[in-house]
Formats: sequence, C-alpha cells, structure tokens
Amino acid sequence: MTTHPVRLASQRPRRRGPVKTAIGVALTAIMLFPVYWMVNESFTPDQAMLRYPPRLVPVDGTLDGYRQVIDQQLPYLGTSLLVGAGAVALTLAFSAPAGYALAKLRPPGGKVLTFAMLVGQMIPGIIMAIGFYAIYLDLGVLNTVWGLIVADSTLAVPFGVLIFTAFMSGIPDEILRAARVDGAGQWRTFRSVVMPLSRNAVITVGLFTFLWAWSDFVFASTVDIGGGLQPITLGIYHYIGNNDQQWNAVMATAVVASVPTAVLLVLAQRYVSAGVTVGAVKD
Repeated sequence: MTTHPVRLASQRPRRRGPVKTAIGVALTAIMLFPVYWMVNESFTPDQAMLRYPPRLVPVDGTLDGYRQVIDQQLPYLGTSLLVGAGAVALTLAFSAPAGYALAKLRPPGGKVLTFAMLVGQMIPGIIMAIGFYAIYLDLGVLNTVWGLIVADSTLAVPFGVLIFTAFMSGIPDEILRAARVDGAGQWRTFRSVVMPLSRNAVITVGLFTFLWAWSDFVFASTVDIGGGLQPITLGIYHYIGNNDQQWNAVMATAVVASVPTAVLLVLAQRYVSAGVTVGAVKD
C-alpha cells in the first residue's frame, strides 16, 4: 500500500511530458505560420490573393515573383550585403576596444559612460534618422553607402560595447598578467589574447549588427532613399505604390531576403547563446 503514492508521483512527470510537448509544438506552429504564409503567398498570383477563403497551398502557383527578384532585386541584395558587412566591421572596430577598456582598464567615468550608452539605446530610431539627415545634408554625404553604414552602426555600437564589457569581465586577470610578463603591451594583449578568447562575443555582436543593418528601413528611407545603391528594404518598398501593390513580388523578395539571415542564425546559434548569457551569473 505504501508504494502506490511513490509510483503515482513517478508517473506524473511522464504524463506531463507529452502535454508540454504538444503545447510547445502548437505555440511554435503559431509563431512560424507567418513565415509559411509568406512562402505560400510568394507562389500565389496577385489576382488569386484576394480569394476567400484563401488557399493554404498554392495550387495554381507561379514563379513570377522570383523571376522579378532575379531581374530587379539582385543589386539591392548586393547593397544590403555591403552595408551589413561594413556595419559589422565598423561596430567591431569601435565596440571591442571600448568593451576591453571598460572591463579591464576601468577608466574614470566608466559607469557613467555605460549608463549613457543604455540611455542612448532608448532613443527612437526615427529621431536619430532626422539628426543624421541634417548632419549628412551639411556634409554632402546623403544617398551614400558609407553614410548608411555609419548610421546603422550607431544602433549596434552601444549594444556591442555592453556585450564585450560583460564577456571580457569574465576573462581571468591572471591571463592578462601572464601576457604582460611575457612582454606584451596593452594593444598586443588585447589583439593576441583577449580577442581570441572573446570569439563568442565577436560572433554575437557581428550577427546582431548584420541583422539590424540588413533589416533597417528607417535610416535607409531617410539618408539613402535617392541614392544609386539602395538596400533590399527599399527594393521591397518600390513594389508598393498608391495604385499598384505587387504582393507576389513583395513576398518572393522577402523570402529570398530571409535566407541569408536564417542561415546565419542557424550557424551562429551556439555562439550567440554563449555570448549573450556570459556575465549573467557571477560566482
């Protein structure tokens, strides 16, 4: 008689397991449904998109949207790759040394600077875009790729500094002292010791910077809307007009534009998890 409660208690987690799995699958399906619908609509002709009820499978599918992507959107994709790569390089060049200085050199006013970066991230992007427009207009760098790279980097640099500061704070000081004993200066210690150990943080900051630059529309539509090289977000926007909305081409372009980011997220998932969670738990 005394064994029944123990047996029932041991069976409860097994019964809850399938329920939790079913709930997780259902929630995942709900969150991924917009992605599926985007793919579905990319194969649906424009005249069939207003059909009610809509079809969950594109029975009379077409590749016209993807043909337009190949014919019209490849230059925009190339510009987005250039802007994303430039923003990553610029962000890492500024945020990694700044994070090292705040974590290990501890300059005066470091806490105030960290707080200022947190406040800076709370400023709406549209306000910053208006400021960039006024500055770029005076400097004559409107509608340039380099101007867009600098604008996109302003969102990522404070985030990168905070990530690098948290990550590099966890590097033992003994390793840095050993490098100095071997004759390495501050710059060589940072370049040859700290940066290789901060691989997870580098990948995390680089990935998020690329994603922000790749998906940016506010800065692009403000400082680069009339340039010869425009990112993919503006390329999609050109399909939407007052009297004509080419939703098939819009969805096809969105699908193609999602592929690079999805691949990067899958490849860098393990490094991002380690880079974001480091410093959250102290010994």
